[in-house]
Amino acid sequence: MSPRTHLRTLTAATTAVAALSLSACGAITADGTDGTGDDSFTLAPYIQQRLDDDKPLRIKLSYHDPSLAFAKPIGSGMKKAGKELGDDVSLIGPTGGDAGKQVSEIQTLIQQQAVDGLAVSSASSDALKPVISQAYKAGIPVISFNTDNPDSQQMGFVGQDLEASGKNQAKELRKKIKGDTNGKSVIVFSVDTGAGWSHDRFNGFKKGMKDSGLKIVGPVNVGNEPNSAYNTVESTMSGQPDVAAVAGLDCCSTTAAAKWVAQSGKQDSIAMGGFDLLTQTSEYIDRGVLDFTVSQNPAEQGYQAVKTLHDFLTEETKITGVDTGAQIITRDNLADATVED
Repeated sequence: MSPRTHLRTLTAATTAVAALSLSACGAITADGTDGTGDDSFTLAPYIQQRLDDDKPLRIKLSYHDPSLAFAKPIGSGMKKAGKELGDDVSLIGPTGGDAGKQVSEIQTLIQQQAVDGLAVSSASSDALKPVISQAYKAGIPVISFNTDNPDSQQMGFVGQDLEASGKNQAKELRKKIKGDTNGKSVIVFSVDTGAGWSHDRFNGFKKGMKDSGLKIVGPVNVGNEPNSAYNTVESTMSGQPDVAAVAGLDCCSTTAAAKWVAQSGKQDSIAMGGFDLLTQTSEYIDRGVLDFTVSQNPAEQGYQAVKTLHDFLTEETKITGVDTGAQIITRDNLADATVED
């Protein structure tokens, strides 16, 4: 018997390791519970056949918006893993972050049996939950990456602890604020306030700001088109006279808000923290416009998403969460940091 037909174990994101058994036909099954009411996973026969025939695994990473600059390093990490592991990998997803289009694209893959392992970064947690369940029930190993979807039938999550990262951002931002905070505000921006990742980061941010004396305004949705995002930031800031700090919850709201801080000439009076490390972000840090940013290592997210699925299918490796970490990048350690675009 080929090693690829042996027992493979899996772990749901928040449950104990399930006991596994191998059926007479060679399909992988998992007994136990994954916290969603479904108590078994059986590998799709077509995937088992591809494993038995030693065909390259077709691993798809469905990202909520490949047009974002953050998608580029994710794709680089994915391709690196594909080359090392011999997998056929691709980054897919809807330009503009359309949840309906993301669902439709994944459903087509399932129906056409065109995917052997699936990693999903949800445009909307609620919208993607059913199709993640559909993939799971169809026998396709499915995980989330970059944006967690813990109430779905994902088998694990690869990425940053989003709530913890938002909390850390708030704590770091409080260190940068000058003077009395009472009666002042912190303005929070996001490219997509409806996304699960935005909710998680903002929830953590609120916890980190507890008892700060600051009024939290937002998160304000700016979208991902640069000019439109800047205009939204500008109009928002014009109505906020007592601002002590500004925060971006992602790569592109960060650069839009930093552009406004720079052009307004208020970089010495307004503290600012963001997320991710694009080239433009690093320039704002170097100029002192942006006090810090939180890097989440997107290349590692792409790499580990592929490797997690590959190892489950080929090496009997259980699926567990992979925390790709968070690093506070300031002017002091900027030279040693990896730019993410």
